[in-house]
Amino acid sequence: MKTKAETDTQSSGSLFGGILLISGCCIGAGMLGLPVLSAIAGFKPSIAMLLLSWVFMLSTGLLLLEVNLWFTEEVSIISMAGRTLGWIGKAIGWAGFLFLFYAIMVAYISGSGELFSGFVNSIAGYPLAPWIGSLVLTMVFTLFLYLGTRAVDHFNRFMMGGLVISYLLLVGLGLPHIDLTRLNHQEWPSAFLMLPTMIISFGYHNLIPSLKTYYGGNVKKLRLAVIIGSAIPLLIYFLWELLILGLIPLEGSGGLRQALGEGYLPTQLLEGAIGSSWVVTLAHYFSFFAIVTSFLGVGLSFVDFLADGLHVKKTAKGKLLLCALVAIPPFLLAMTYPRIFLTALSYAGAFGAVVLFGILPAAMVWSGRYIKGLKGVPQLPGGKASLLFVILFAISVIVLQITIDAVAN
Repeated sequence: MKTKAETDTQSSGSLFGGILLISGCCIGAGMLGLPVLSAIAGFKPSIAMLLLSWVFMLSTGLLLLEVNLWFTEEVSIISMAGRTLGWIGKAIGWAGFLFLFYAIMVAYISGSGELFSGFVNSIAGYPLAPWIGSLVLTMVFTLFLYLGTRAVDHFNRFMMGGLVISYLLLVGLGLPHIDLTRLNHQEWPSAFLMLPTMIISFGYHNLIPSLKTYYGGNVKKLRLAVIIGSAIPLLIYFLWELLILGLIPLEGSGGLRQALGEGYLPTQLLEGAIGSSWVVTLAHYFSFFAIVTSFLGVGLSFVDFLADGLHVKKTAKGKLLLCALVAIPPFLLAMTYPRIFLTALSYAGAFGAVVLFGILPAAMVWSGRYIKGLKGVPQLPGGKASLLFVILFAISVIVLQITIDAVAN
């Protein structure tokens, strides 16, 4: 029988693989629209909000890691909430997780299908229906989820390689064309309007229970994976903001203000800004890889979550049931009501992500540390002051989103 110290020093998983899983989970379709949402505020305010969002989500990620390390067995967010906060915490966790991640899965299935059908049409000249693309990709992705964490890790490395290459080529082609004067625009009051969406762009917390099992409880690897894995998207978002805001004007036809009003993505405007069809092709590939890597990360954590919450053992039949629960409902919803869920995604994310991955981890740590007296090494310094800051900041984001919706309506 191994002691806890021996368990903590195990190194069963690759640090590199875990970093890529976290980065891939963060970098999704949401990042494609970040420059459009932040265009009115300007470059410098946008970078400030990115840093603030990263610090907040890194803090809550470390808090969730601390809670996870209190338990020797594999547990999900629901189990952790139930053991530290009782049935109220468990109910909040169930509702938040199901609503948020089913909505995300719907968006990724729908988006990946459209991109895949576009690839087939451009390569073979065959107009493949988007629902067929969604079906094919959902079946392929679900197969990897059935095979488990290691299979997802290896496939995700390939997808992340494609994501990095297409992103670097996009940046390399675009940076020489940047107009630095476009980066001087600043409208600080508008900066806070993008905060809820930027917070969602650093969402990886659902992977922490799976990574704890993957690393055999190795605390050093877990901390490094969380810190480095979330810092990579920060750098990528920084360069993406620099590229788009420096290339595409804010005003006029084909500008970012028009894109915001009409729902365009910046990748649709790059060809006009650079004058190269290669940019459009690379943008399609980049979009596809971004959605796939996020799909894998979210799907993997969803399987682990349902296995723990529904007490389903990961036998062959058990894994088949879990994968069906993860893939079939969002596929059917994506095909039947895609616009409803895509419209609700930002609202669900702003509330669901902040509650599930912001308020809940801070409340669990407060209960475990100061009420239940659970022993462990604090992963976030600052004691009660840090926990209060996290909770108050999360509440502020919720109030901000409510205000945005009230003004819009």
